[in-house]
Amino acid sequence: MSTVEDTQAIISGYPDLIVTSPFDGEVIGAVPQSGPAQLEQILQRARTGFRLSRSLSRFSRHEILQRASALLREHAETAADLIVREAGKTVRQARKEVSRAVMTLSLSADAARSDPGEVVPFDAFQGSENRRGWFTREPLGVIVAITPYNDALNLVAHKLGPAIAGGNSVVLKPSQLTPLTARFLVDLLIDAGLPDEIITVVHGDRELAQALISAREVRMVSFTGGFATGEAIARNAGLKKLAMELGGNAPVIVFSDADVPAAVEACVSGAFWAAGQNCVGAQRILVQREVYEEFRDRFAAQTVALNAGDPRDETTDVGPMISIASAEAAERLVEDAVAVGARVLAGHRRDGGVYWPTVVEGVPFSCELWADEAFAPVVVLSPFDTEEQAIAQANDVDYALHAATFTRDITRALRVSEQLDAGGVMINDSSDYRVDSMPFGGSKYGSMGREGVRFAYEEMTQPKVVCINT
Repeated sequence: MSTVEDTQAIISGYPDLIVTSPFDGEVIGAVPQSGPAQLEQILQRARTGFRLSRSLSRFSRHEILQRASALLREHAETAADLIVREAGKTVRQARKEVSRAVMTLSLSADAARSDPGEVVPFDAFQGSENRRGWFTREPLGVIVAITPYNDALNLVAHKLGPAIAGGNSVVLKPSQLTPLTARFLVDLLIDAGLPDEIITVVHGDRELAQALISAREVRMVSFTGGFATGEAIARNAGLKKLAMELGGNAPVIVFSDADVPAAVEACVSGAFWAAGQNCVGAQRILVQREVYEEFRDRFAAQTVALNAGDPRDETTDVGPMISIASAEAAERLVEDAVAVGARVLAGHRRDGGVYWPTVVEGVPFSCELWADEAFAPVVVLSPFDTEEQAIAQANDVDYALHAATFTRDITRALRVSEQLDAGGVMINDSSDYRVDSMPFGGSKYGSMGREGVRFAYEEMTQPKVVCINT
């Protein structure tokens, strides 16, 4: 394989970023860092990349992305091992992420040639009878993509794939915690035939990010991360396109007519996948009072049965959080809830970066654990009496990505899905279900744009009309 370091060295005086395992602190590698002083070098490379990218035929973009998808499938075990070591995902979860990224690249290849534009029926309007024309979808230009650590491969693929399909160049700033996985994917794209200037990978602190975001010639910022950072980007970006996925606090409503064992199984998986570091993971589970005790006891028992620890072990269900500091923050969040009346049903113990999957009930609605995204293996259970009460409690947060409901009554399911204020509602499934072709994004505060390959492709391109007066 080629190496990103060889193809796009940006000279700087910054020390290398040392990358370590969140499980045992082992040093995995190091990457060069840049700062605002290198901004012009970075942008010059991106300009060159855009000239190359926009000149590629749609067929060429399709072929490159399809070859990259095949290469990732071929190197799937290597990619999964890197995710395990760098991000702390269990090996089974890492393999699933790789398979999703393979599909994301393949979907991006399809987008490169399946959504070129359409005919505009000018002659359908009075005064334009002699005109014919169409619109095409053209690239925006230089896109800055900022990605998080929790899906260090697939979320990078969701930025790069549609951007390449649309003919853009990308300045990619992956999480400082998981840079190696991002660089691995870029290497695969280069090996697949992508001119290496089309993607410029940079690493650095907040000052570098701010310089990139505010650069006038950057035409779009695509960001996945936290609300505070999203607000800072919106303040500093200037006149450019923004697409942001800023997290959630997913509610799940379980009605008394639900298949309780099936709901429990789905919610346990949805709550603790990736050690709870999942923006659509089930965090607040609202259960109708008639079945609350049955659901609670089953859920707590299945949670206790989960194996937490070494992510390299095939039997591990829950690996470490991304850092010891993150695990300590989750621990404090639960302790704060307990201090105001909550009761721990399972978990709430920590060993370094491993925080055991935790179930809590009796959390006041004013508590941070209820109101904000925990981004940790922590679940709140709460009983409700009426449908109206459940919907009000589910919607009682400032932001939402996904929600879910379990019921055998399809009429109720559709009625509730219409009233839940979320970007997606899963019926008889956990809130964390997602397929990479669906539109994906938030609702209410912070909602800005959609991912999902076709939808990201449209965000990353713009219509250009051609009209002929015959």
